[in-house]
Amino acid sequence: MKKFATLLVLCCGIIFASLPAAASSLKIVALVNGEIISNEDIQNRINAFLLTTRIPFNAQTRGMITQRVLNAAIDEQIKLQEAAKNGIEISEEEVNNSLRQFERSHKIPMGQLNTILKQADVNPDTFASQMKSDLAWLRLVRKKSYADGTLTQKEVENALQEAKDDLTTPKYLISEIYIKKDNAKNLSDLVYNLRHDDRFELYAMQFSQSPTAANGGRLGWLNKGKLPEAIEKKLDKMHEGEISDPILYGEGYYIVRLDKTFDPKTDKAEMPGTEDMRKFLENQKMEEFSKKYLQD
Repeated sequence: MKKFATLLVLCCGIIFASLPAAASSLKIVALVNGEIISNEDIQNRINAFLLTTRIPFNAQTRGMITQRVLNAAIDEQIKLQEAAKNGIEISEEEVNNSLRQFERSHKIPMGQLNTILKQADVNPDTFASQMKSDLAWLRLVRKKSYADGTLTQKEVENALQEAKDDLTTPKYLISEIYIKKDNAKNLSDLVYNLRHDDRFELYAMQFSQSPTAANGGRLGWLNKGKLPEAIEKKLDKMHEGEISDPILYGEGYYIVRLDKTFDPKTDKAEMPGTEDMRKFLENQKMEEFSKKYLQD
């Protein structure tokens, strides 16, 4: 389902990417199971993306931003359609509550969000639709993943034991941005932006083609000696907080940030508690279920 819709978008996306922001004629960019996504929809979403992320829209980022917004628009339609199939409805009140929460978290005066959106050439209905899609998908995933089975106490205990055993091994805490070869354009400019903008997680969420994008690119702690040699050689020469040049490995390029190192001989680590581990495993399980369900 998603694969077919993506093919349509890729064919049209090249044409759309060259359109001026003020394109007057309405064009169909994609059809997602009968639902139309127009160039006007995409432009609204690009404007919303720029408003909420403040990532520069220039020759270096234009292609990545446009493709990211196109993919997100497809996902939004699929999520709403799938939720509707499963009898999940999101009320107008729930959407409004979510919009008010967005105002509070971004320190926007109550009731002023629509004004700010209009000033940025964003249709408030488009923004509300994105909120509705996220709410519907979260409710659907919780319902489906709960039916798929809950965590057992044994799983939590095993994870705690593994964490305890793992504290005897040197490791890296790293974050990544992965770009496939076919999309690997202007990577040096992306690295430049990352080194001059401390929002690595935001860039990872928007541009990385790895499953870790949903977590801001965070890979977590990885044991030394278990990483690909090309990446580990770079890490061994890096300082904490440093961002690597693009590293070619397999079918794409990795840009990694070394967040921290752990040496069991000199560093002391704290063990997570039972409830912390349970929450971590539950979130991990739900996230993995969400990705697989959307792709299916």
